[in-house]
Amino acid sequence: MAAPIIAAATSPLLAWRDPIYIAAGFAGVIAMCLLLMQPLLAGRWLPGLSPVASRHWHRRCGLALVAAILIHVGGLWITSRPDVIDALMFVSPTPFSAWGVIAMWAAFLVALLGLFRQRLGLRFRVWRLGHTSLAVVTIIGSVVHVLLIEGTMEVMTKWALCGLVLLASARTLAKLRVWDVRRRT
Repeated sequence: MAAPIIAAATSPLLAWRDPIYIAAGFAGVIAMCLLLMQPLLAGRWLPGLSPVASRHWHRRCGLALVAAILIHVGGLWITSRPDVIDALMFVSPTPFSAWGVIAMWAAFLVALLGLFRQRLGLRFRVWRLGHTSLAVVTIIGSVVHVLLIEGTMEVMTKWALCGLVLLASARTLAKLRVWDVRRRT
């Protein structure tokens, strides 16, 4: 996860950017790194963490992901408000904008489902299916968003990070079988 951050930090494209724009860009890179952590924590793939600790870190990581998205979009809002408005209204001429906005809203909904799980009163399996479905939208939207952007992230590390996010997500989905909402006997 450090490789894309280091590659972005050494990009010559940063030379003419404002500090707020640079911070917004790095928040996006960090968000992708956190997006990799989410399925690893949900699937309990990280050694040394109990299932309870893994679940707690999954929640914390999710909140950090939302914070990184807010910093990313907030910094872009400060430096280029018309572009953000166009993206939010789905009229931006850049295709990566729409994917980013879809991923952002899906991530917010995933976080809200996580925060209000008990209050919603849904059966766990139904809740988990909804939570995971929105997470998949977040993941796919984020990966497409990142891959379409030609910016400070170096090409190879960007592709590697996106590939790892997809791989970790697919393996976790297969392990947890979230699509099976039937009661097991």
